[in-house]
Amino acid sequence: MKYSSIGEVSATFNIPESALRYYEKKGLLPLIERDDAGRRLFSERQIGLLQAVVCFKNTHMPIKDIKQYMAWIVEGDATLQHRLDMMREHKQRILEEIASLTDYLPAIDEKIERYLKQIEEE
Repeated sequence: MKYSSIGEVSATFNIPESALRYYEKKGLLPLIERDDAGRRLFSERQIGLLQAVVCFKNTHMPIKDIKQYMAWIVEGDATLQHRLDMMREHKQRILEEIASLTDYLPAIDEKIERYLKQIEEE
């Protein structure tokens, strides 16, 4: 199995090594393996889990929910329904946030048009 070092993963994801250590400490990256010197080793599975963490964080999922999701991953297939429910709820929150942000676009466009008009009049 191929492993990546924390430095390689940090560079790939453009995430500081300290953040990766924090994610592990908070339970967001379970089951990180270590070499004989105690250095973290990221398997392809761990990198996949990190991709999920990054996705969840970037879509404003609370840390406690990410931690719960990862705990369910560790528990195995018995938690598939819980994970599905969580993803459906998270998707709904994202869609609501997108709708809310979309509602503000006309006001932003109005300001842009006003500034363009003022600049052209100068």
